[in-house]
Amino acid sequence: MKLAFYINSSISTPAWLHGLVGKMTHVSMALTAATALCLTTSCSGILDTDSELVEFEEDNHIDTPQDSVYSVMGIIYNMQKIADRTVILGEMRGDLLTPTDHASAALKDVANFNIGTDNTYNAIADYFAVINNCNFYLSHVDSLLTIRNKKVFADEVAAVRTYRAWAYLEAAKVYGSLPLITTPIVNEHQAQEALKKQPSSLTDICNFFIDDLKNLVNVDLPNYGTISGMSSQQFFIPVRVLLGDLCLWAGRYQEAATYYHDYLTRTGHEVPTGTSRVAWASNSNRFENVSNGYSSSVVSTDGGTSAECSSYIPMETSAFDGINSDLKNIYNSTELNNYYYQVTPSEAMRSLSARQAYCLEYHLSDTKIDTLYSPKEKLANPLYAGDLRLYANYSHHVNKQSSFSKYSSYRQTLQKINSYGINLCRRQLIYLHFAEALNRAGFPESAFCILKYGLCNDNISKYISEKEREAVGSLLDFNANVFTTANTQGIHSRGCGDSPANAFYVLPEPATELASRADTVAYQMPLVEDLIVDEEALEGSFEGQRFYDLMRVALRRNDPNYLADPVSRRDGERNDALYQRLLNTTNWYLPKQ
Repeated sequence: MKLAFYINSSISTPAWLHGLVGKMTHVSMALTAATALCLTTSCSGILDTDSELVEFEEDNHIDTPQDSVYSVMGIIYNMQKIADRTVILGEMRGDLLTPTDHASAALKDVANFNIGTDNTYNAIADYFAVINNCNFYLSHVDSLLTIRNKKVFADEVAAVRTYRAWAYLEAAKVYGSLPLITTPIVNEHQAQEALKKQPSSLTDICNFFIDDLKNLVNVDLPNYGTISGMSSQQFFIPVRVLLGDLCLWAGRYQEAATYYHDYLTRTGHEVPTGTSRVAWASNSNRFENVSNGYSSSVVSTDGGTSAECSSYIPMETSAFDGINSDLKNIYNSTELNNYYYQVTPSEAMRSLSARQAYCLEYHLSDTKIDTLYSPKEKLANPLYAGDLRLYANYSHHVNKQSSFSKYSSYRQTLQKINSYGINLCRRQLIYLHFAEALNRAGFPESAFCILKYGLCNDNISKYISEKEREAVGSLLDFNANVFTTANTQGIHSRGCGDSPANAFYVLPEPATELASRADTVAYQMPLVEDLIVDEEALEGSFEGQRFYDLMRVALRRNDPNYLADPVSRRDGERNDALYQRLLNTTNWYLPKQ
């Protein structure tokens, strides 16, 4: 796709672009140039005003479709720079991956929370390059230009405002607090003024962008057709999903649940969970054969009914074309790394997976069903124990090499890498965030229904009490013709078999009936939340979400131990030094350069 083109107009136009926007004689660098902005006391660290790639023109306006397309693609190019980092910082600081002896020093420092300002993964300027390009676009686009009663750039304006909010949310999760800058910085004076702004907290940033985006929920995002075999619609972040995430972080749970629900149930664009999973063969009670219908659906971006990715940052296929992802060489054994992978599933991940109870409904006849549970020992593969998603995502074998070989004998593959880019939204994780929001909004039965059964009318009426259905209202409205038991399943069934029949996976109930529904909800809420967080790990492992899932709940509960304990135990025994470090929440954030 060669998005690098968009920051240098002297590079010849890629062939696919001619068919997309027609020939262009020149696009000003002002439309796409990346302005390096970071937060230090050094002005040169804030804005690289001497960059040869920066050519701001005060009277420049984005007033043609070609200009707009080039500008949006230039923003995506800048997002490519932080794509791998969103995964590394979200996963290596969690408890599901651990660095190997062959990991880079930078990766090891990330895992140990020993991240200096010179660490490869610590470059706040890259986030502000996205933000400043978005600000420049929004301040220069002719947003009122109308043809046939339609605002010409409404789609791109919505996409760019969404990109800006996403970049701010990601940066705030990494750095904690940031100055809120919504106008472009184009000179030294403006950079100095930006330094004087009081940093905004993560919550304040979320609240600001909720207000900024809430009127865009019904605006269609751009569709530039197929680009290098990729659907361009998936380059853009669904507004309702991002609003749900912003509300979730801001503690606005009812609103978060509403945005997630409205995204999943939007008429004509409904998103059932689907029934892809990894499972023991259902026609045998011997637990010998596993069918994997899971891995391909997780990474697929083909837009089909089984494809779960709804938004991703497109990456180049090779470094020659521009910025390509290095995750495959970090996660997997490849020829480029001489088969020495740098990270591997942690002991904590293996233990969490093995602790799950896999349930199988074995049909003895048309009328008789046995409920069986898979064994935990004497299996052909130790990863067969418990949840099968780790088995589906991870493989390891030994390929013996001579003692003089430069290649490693130990080979690993982690199947969570999207070959086209870095996932931003995936339907199963959206459902889990919906569950998180529902639970905190006071509806733990509905949240647990997402985990165990899946939301469709049959399951809602059967497994959610009438009192909760009345209380939750329209958040349980699902079109009966679209959402059915044939295309819906509980997320836990993705790796743990027939969860509706699983007697070990149940809604937490108090030992004795409590005085009121409110008391019961207060009892259930933290316990259901723990189940959701475990499910987010089982389903979303290695995708860059784990540290932030733990962080969000720890902040919500005002309990640093909720994060510090599992992370410090990633390798089995607790690392006391790491535990003590993580009890101080300031150490959850990277130092600003």
